[in-house]
Amino acid sequence: MSEEEIKFLSVEEALKIVAAIQEEEDIHNKDKRVLTVYSYGDEEICWFDFEEVMDAVKAEGNPTGKSNVQDYVLRHIPDWAKDI
Repeated sequence: MSEEEIKFLSVEEALKIVAAIQEEEDIHNKDKRVLTVYSYGDEEICWFDFEEVMDAVKAEGNPTGKSNVQDYVLRHIPDWAKDI
């Protein structure tokens, strides 16, 4: 059985559902941080491992400032998020 490829929303679509990206403590591992994505209804849409996002932003050749991190997350919102 093959794994399905993850499809992402466009940034424009993501902006219609993403109200906030919040850095938080991982509730399962106190030594880890996550970036939790919230909808305009204050519902959790999805989350990203903080260190993985920072590494990915650096790998793109960008500094890990807030706007670059936000841009990366918005480009990686899974398409199933629009059904939440």
